[in-house]
Amino acid sequence: MKIKTLFPIVLTLLLFLTGMGYAQISPESYGMKREKIQKTSSLTPISNSISDILTVGDTVWVGTSRGLSRSTDRGENWTNYYGTEAFGSESISALAYSNGVIWAATAHSVEKDGQSLSEGSGLRYSKDNGNTWNAVPQPVDAPGDSVINYGINRLRALPVTVAVNNLAYDIALTPGTVWISSYAGGLRKSTDMGKTWQRVVLPPDRLDSIMPTDTLHFALQPVAGNFGSESNLNHRVFSVITDAGNNLYAGTAGGINKSTDGGISWQKFTHQNQPSPISGNFVVAMGYNTETSSIWAATWKAEETSEFYAVSYSKDGGSSWQTTLEDEKVHNFGFKGQDVIATADNGPFRSSNMGQSWILPGQIVDKQSGISLQNTVYYAAASQDNTVWIGTEAGLARLNETGSMWQGDWKLFYATQPLSSQNEAYAFPNPFSPDVERLSIKYSTGGTRTNVTIRIFDFGMNLVRTVIQNAERGASFHAVEGQSNISNGVIDYWDGRDENGKIVPNGVYFYRIDKGSGDPVFGKVIVLL
Repeated sequence: MKIKTLFPIVLTLLLFLTGMGYAQISPESYGMKREKIQKTSSLTPISNSISDILTVGDTVWVGTSRGLSRSTDRGENWTNYYGTEAFGSESISALAYSNGVIWAATAHSVEKDGQSLSEGSGLRYSKDNGNTWNAVPQPVDAPGDSVINYGINRLRALPVTVAVNNLAYDIALTPGTVWISSYAGGLRKSTDMGKTWQRVVLPPDRLDSIMPTDTLHFALQPVAGNFGSESNLNHRVFSVITDAGNNLYAGTAGGINKSTDGGISWQKFTHQNQPSPISGNFVVAMGYNTETSSIWAATWKAEETSEFYAVSYSKDGGSSWQTTLEDEKVHNFGFKGQDVIATADNGPFRSSNMGQSWILPGQIVDKQSGISLQNTVYYAAASQDNTVWIGTEAGLARLNETGSMWQGDWKLFYATQPLSSQNEAYAFPNPFSPDVERLSIKYSTGGTRTNVTIRIFDFGMNLVRTVIQNAERGASFHAVEGQSNISNGVIDYWDGRDENGKIVPNGVYFYRIDKGSGDPVFGKVIVLL
């Protein structure tokens, strides 16, 4: 199954376990330090922040904030490309596959003018299932690339000379051509495997269609500035897909554009220009379901007050649209047969009746360890036969589905830093914000099952919360990365609330872990709302 995707629009490029707080064996000697992650386990992808999933036969490709991961045995073993010569420390922003070639777009974050911004670092492609890779630089323009020929027209075009805010959010493949959507860089295509790129002209905001024989007067320009006062939301491109007929669909901040002639002429669908329109013009992701020949789009509210967040879908190539899943902020789509899975802030919504009704899986709990997937944002989905993959900002989940929808055994793939001793523990993220995330506390039970109590104290060592009390842990229960032993340990969570259910104020807090009759282990965390 081929899935088109969009890396989260807010491309935070979360680095795995940034800011880890390590524990000590006495409360008087707390220390906070940052260490380079050395995790090399093949039992999980190397990062818990999943941006994209793509399945090809028995192979599943997972894009993460720490590079690309691949499994050919339904997740039993993983090849992680992070740190390799081909991928270095780059994050993955998009994946695509066609005719034996896997493509991955890469990016990272940079500090500029006090802001953390996303910067594209190009694409990689492999013709031998990931054994070797070819690198393609991020497409940029020369400063003088200010004119583009389009039919009978010579249009002004803003040269995009830098890679900041210019990364591939999505990749589409048609015979002989690679297409990328890259926000500041717009829609681009390459017919020589990325050696050269051409900018693709899309309609300006004020026109619903363009063709080369039209007499046109506008600039290909996503933002206003020194180049000119004109700007077009429709030139900010976030998603691109193809359908079974190789028609192209480009989702922008100004609607959905369709081309039936290889990206030359375009027709635009917006919330305003159709009797049955899309819900909103900010189109962050699209997917095409080959089973139902339907187009699915995450259509967010843009500028008009009548627009709204929803999923918009079309069964007639965009001539008319239906809206469903109103008010949900959807990030991507996956398909299992005729079922569509819309990954959103509030869960992986799934419909088997073309969006008439949606079903969530309920609490996702790993059958073997008992660990549950914590509240999170869902970014990707894919399927292989009866296997369903769900990608979140807090880990990867696999369902071996048996019987009805969402029924079966779940497995969570959760990457953590190995522990060096039974007296070591750490918590992450640290600092953490309870209003948007949970604190993970990793510790060791020495590979055995024992009773564990975890308490949280404030800076004055006043009890704030008992997280668990005399709970059985270890020997696979709440253990991560396979069997429980000293190095892989056990995970528990604190939601940042006190005994009364209120989120604690900003400050320094301590956790105490009591394991059986052994010495307690202490650690320090910082709450930063």
